[in-house]
Amino acid sequence: MTTTSETQAAPLVDLQRLFVAIRRRKRLWLATGLLGLIAGALVAIVLPTPPTAVAKVIVVHQDDSPTDSGTLMRTDVAVLSTTQIAEGALKKLNSTEAPEEFMKNYAGLPVTNNVMQITVKAKSNEEAVAQAQALADTFIADHVQRSQAAAAAESKAILDQRKNAQDELTKVDAQIADETGKGRNANASTLEGMYGRRAALASQVSDFDSRAQQAGIGSPQVAAGTQIVDAPRVLPKAFLKTTATNSGIGFALGLVLGLAIAAIGAVSRDRPVLRREISTHLGASVLAQLSSKRRGPARLWQRSRAVSERQRVATTLVRAIKKDRPAVSLLELGAPKVAAALALDIATELAADGKASVLDDLPGEDVRKLAGETNSDVTVVGAGDPDAEPDERRVGVGTVSPGTAWTDLEHLGRETVLVVKAGHANTLWLHTVARQLADQQIPIVGVVLVDPDPRDKSDGTLWDGLHTALRGRAKAAPAMHRVSVVENEDRIDELAARIAERVAVAEPPTRRIAPVRPVVPPPVKSPAPLPEPGKVSVPDHLDAPTKKFAPVKPPKRPTPFKRDHGEPAHKGELNAELEPEKSAVTTGASPRAGGFATQTPEKSAEVS
Repeated sequence: MTTTSETQAAPLVDLQRLFVAIRRRKRLWLATGLLGLIAGALVAIVLPTPPTAVAKVIVVHQDDSPTDSGTLMRTDVAVLSTTQIAEGALKKLNSTEAPEEFMKNYAGLPVTNNVMQITVKAKSNEEAVAQAQALADTFIADHVQRSQAAAAAESKAILDQRKNAQDELTKVDAQIADETGKGRNANASTLEGMYGRRAALASQVSDFDSRAQQAGIGSPQVAAGTQIVDAPRVLPKAFLKTTATNSGIGFALGLVLGLAIAAIGAVSRDRPVLRREISTHLGASVLAQLSSKRRGPARLWQRSRAVSERQRVATTLVRAIKKDRPAVSLLELGAPKVAAALALDIATELAADGKASVLDDLPGEDVRKLAGETNSDVTVVGAGDPDAEPDERRVGVGTVSPGTAWTDLEHLGRETVLVVKAGHANTLWLHTVARQLADQQIPIVGVVLVDPDPRDKSDGTLWDGLHTALRGRAKAAPAMHRVSVVENEDRIDELAARIAERVAVAEPPTRRIAPVRPVVPPPVKSPAPLPEPGKVSVPDHLDAPTKKFAPVKPPKRPTPFKRDHGEPAHKGELNAELEPEKSAVTTGASPRAGGFATQTPEKSAEVS
């Protein structure tokens, strides 16, 4: 008995199919990666790195602190990339180049919190070194100038505050002199407050004097510490390193591009590559699988392995079709050379028991060419040659690619084995092939899958019905030949009975569809003639008098419930309710029966 599996909803993106499709198209993404590698190397050769000079400058900040996270240095890098610094460097170089264009050829890089690297690209090594030196000097001068300008501004602000404090001190001294001139009338507490105020103002003036002197000196550590620590020098040209870097970047970009193209193509093209998908779309099980012809050096040491696998598959197919007298054809879809070689191997196996030949109906006559190359003894005939002899086994080879003449496939064989290359045809064409073969009444014995994915572990066997899963006969079942309904109409009943008996006993798996027996309606019998009027006899029991039924007697009413001690208080009410019923029973009427019965004459006579 066959087992039917529950239909599961297909996922939006089948990851197994996606990975298999990408792995099968490894030549594409490897080729794009190789092209990227070559392109990167060519870029390094055609567009070499221009001469580059590097200088390192240590920058001391007045407000520097150990907890600084590099903010001050990033500010210095931003200041370096301004038109003011570029214009100052160009003035030192006596160049007429625009500052905006010059800014594109140099850059600053913060190495540490106090070290900045200046990189300059130029047309020559000397020019690069000169520009780096000019940039470093201009930046240092600008940095020291900004530091001194800040110190001068601070000193001016302190002097202004000292002047204000000195003016207030002069006013306090004048007030003290006025109060002291009063003599004995002077207020002691007022004088004491004025003396305290004068002392505070004198202290402030002294402090402002010292701070102004320090600010006037400026920041000598900034001016002395900001300098070039690594003189401008030309970087050596590492051609191999640059070429390797560019090649690696190109290979990575090309590989990513190839993988993306392969993934998009796998999703959009909808070409089945798994065994379970191909068997489902064709409605036939995968009997065997073969690898296509190897390319490159691999075919030198894997040629014998491919030949042995093909011969093994041919032996398997011969065992499946050897007991059948109807001719079996091989129809290829994307693998004409594999189908031609497999047909020659099958014919060679069949020739051991009798005469065998191959009918070559491929567009390129691949069977005839292969037979000539291998010096095969198998007879290869064309589509226009005479038919096979009665004892000759002929294997037809054709194609089901687009443009196939579907009506000619039945001349190649009454049954067929499909040789399909994985990933060659899309889902729509596989459905077309299965439908056309069904219309031509050509059962599919099975599918030989060519060039499958070696890591594909899916099952290519169908278990959803004997009419689609053609898996071959059981060993114990006798051979059953395909019988044409038109040629053997007299044996249809006998053949159908035998098939029903075999299915009822064992129901073994079969690889052919049971012949369809035409439904013949049963013959309509002519009705018996009607008798003439007046001669129809009526049975005696039809004239018997109608049987009379006895009158319906009402059921007896049960005795009213009595209490254990004394009569009920409603005895009169119960008797009143029972009186009509008693009178009805006496007269013969039955209220419960829904009518009333009348005594028959016979019974009234007996009573009288």
